[in-house]
Parts: sequence; structure tokens; C-alpha cells
Amino acid sequence: MTEPSLADIEAQIGRPPRAESKVLARCHLAVPVVIGVPPLLDDGTPFPTTYWLTCPLARTRIGRLESSGGVKRLEAKAENDPVFGRALEDAHDRYALNREELIPQDHDGPTPGGGVAGSPRGEHRVKCLHAHYADTAAGNDNPVGDLVGEWVEPLDCVVPCVIDGERNPEWTDRP
Repeated sequence: MTEPSLADIEAQIGRPPRAESKVLARCHLAVPVVIGVPPLLDDGTPFPTTYWLTCPLARTRIGRLESSGGVKRLEAKAENDPVFGRALEDAHDRYALNREELIPQDHDGPTPGGGVAGSPRGEHRVKCLHAHYADTAAGNDNPVGDLVGEWVEPLDCVVPCVIDGERNPEWTDRP
């Protein structure tokens, strides 16, 4: 299998990335799962999401979790479970600090704010399960992403979702 290309990422997300990005995590078929996106897009727009989920299987499964109330359930867990809530706040703080380190020292324009997916820091907001899972899949500690991973993994595709920059017609999100 060849190294994933920009065309592979474009095929996965249905458009070109809006900034130079690098693959941070791959599935067992060596296809991108998560890319790293800079905090300032190519046109200078502030972008709060550092870890972008490209895997269509993970996106589909997480979309089902979100549509069934997963965000609200995990926000309630953070409010009612002090250990989980503190871990979520820590994830937001770490995410924001890591993103801030990527902003060029000489940048004097607007910058992205918030924690994971731009969620307000100091609150138990979840906002986007995709972003939390991407954070975890990129190798970071994130209690929401950890739980989402338990619910959506394994990412067990039999064939790759993209081949040579094109969606694979043999791929399906169903086993």
C-alpha cells in the first residue's frame, strides 16, 4: 500500500483541506484517520480544530452517536462525575495550549480560542464528538474521546475507503 496523499485526504473529506495538514493517525489499512490542521488556515482564518477526523467509518459511527444525544449525555456525565469533568477541563486546557504554541510569534491578527473544537474553557462543554475522538486518536488524553473510541472502534474496514486519491467503490461503512 502506498503512502497516503493529499488526494486521499481530499477524497475522504470531499474537498481539499483549507491548510497544509499532516497525517497524525492511520488505520490498520494505512489510510489516514486524523490529520493535524494549523491554527491559522491558508487565508489567515483562525481555526480552533487542531485534529481533524478524516476516516469516513469513524465519522459515520460518531455521527450516529451525536444524533442519538451523545453530546448531551457526555456533558451531563462531566457535570455529574467530578473526575470525568476535571479530566475534560484538563483536555480543553491542554488542547488550547498546544494550539497556541503553533501560532507564529509574529502573528498579530485574530487567533482561535477555546478548547477542543473551540469549546469554552472552564466549562463542561463537549460540542463535537468527532473532534474529541480525533484528539484521542492523535494520541492525546481526552476522556470524551476515550469513551467515543470504546463505542466506535475497532475501525475494521475490510478494504480501504480510498485508493490512489479516489473513493473506493468497494468500501462500505457496514461489515
